[in-house]
Amino acid sequence: MISQNQMKKILIFSLAYYPRYVSGAEAAIKEITDRISDIEFHMVTLRFDSVDPVHERIGNVEVYRIGSSSYLSKMLFPFRAAFFARRLHQKIQFDSMWAMMTYMVMPAALSRFLGVRVPYVLTLQDGDPYEKVFGRLRVKPFLPLINWGFRRATVIQVISSFLGTWPGKRGYRGPIELIYNGANPKNLAEDYSKDEALAIRNRLGKKPSDVYLLNVSRLVHQKANDITIKALKLLPSNVLLVLVGEGEDEVMLKTLAEKEGVTNRVKFIGRVDRSEVAKYRNTIVADIFVCPSRSEGLQMSSLSAMAGRLPVVATQEGGLAEYIFDEKRNPGTPTTAWAVDADSPEQIAEAVKDIVAHPEKVKEVTERARAMVFKKYNWDNIGKEMREKVFAKVIS
Repeated sequence: MISQNQMKKILIFSLAYYPRYVSGAEAAIKEITDRISDIEFHMVTLRFDSVDPVHERIGNVEVYRIGSSSYLSKMLFPFRAAFFARRLHQKIQFDSMWAMMTYMVMPAALSRFLGVRVPYVLTLQDGDPYEKVFGRLRVKPFLPLINWGFRRATVIQVISSFLGTWPGKRGYRGPIELIYNGANPKNLAEDYSKDEALAIRNRLGKKPSDVYLLNVSRLVHQKANDITIKALKLLPSNVLLVLVGEGEDEVMLKTLAEKEGVTNRVKFIGRVDRSEVAKYRNTIVADIFVCPSRSEGLQMSSLSAMAGRLPVVATQEGGLAEYIFDEKRNPGTPTTAWAVDADSPEQIAEAVKDIVAHPEKVKEVTERARAMVFKKYNWDNIGKEMREKVFAKVIS
């Protein structure tokens, strides 16, 4: 058995982490690190609130928080994180670093300049389009550092083939490992929270004749919830939309719902802890998961919906194309979902009508999709792959 002093140590850079801000990247870190017992993980992240402890252990990660939630603090995070990493390295002596998301390659690269001369992994999980990630005005001054960081990475892990095209454009010539994210394990459970899901359904006031569309995502332009709201006008009045999440588009979406005359058919749930989200993806609560994203790196929420046997209506943008297979658009490939074009409320409405009208077809597709998720997007398998194909390259 490996003693604590003998264990290899990896320092993670992540702008956000549990318990306050959790999306796909943060969930991936926790799901992966919880499954790797022979590596000691530490993390530098932003302290978004003064009530958050500056140091705590979450799962298998020692979490250190620095800075604050102010815009200036976020901009300075890569630099402050690098100096903090140097001090921590002097005490702990890390064997490697792990940068989660494109911009976190900056503190990893800066740490190298400051003397933390260890190999590092870069994971790409970005959901925004390539042009937006690297074309933002506030990012352009840092592109030389970002490009340097890409080129010096020992290995880059990507969660979709779509993201696998990015490293070469930044000058990287090393190994790229395609290892997907996984679905929420609670959605894969056969009997997870049925009683609690029933309580949510009752709280939402769902009637037996109602059809609930669901999306679990940030309320931002990329997620295209505005398109689903527009689709409601084209659907019967018993079709409602449940939006779980918060974001900068919330006011706009509420205004749009009022303008479209569907205010009473859109339920804004707000932020829900990830441990509770699976209950909303239960078929007792929701009937159809609608994800008309304009861009995606992979999209764990759709995979989790498939794991929970919900029929999925989604675009094939970015990484979604790797598992959203439509009977008309992907002939010869087993159907897993109903694909629509981006910005097409008409196609969403038609897909919803098809799902409602063909329950036997839905049962066949959802069982196939669940089996696919269980095989390809299972965190137990992903944890092993990360240990053997990625971390082994930087701690051997």
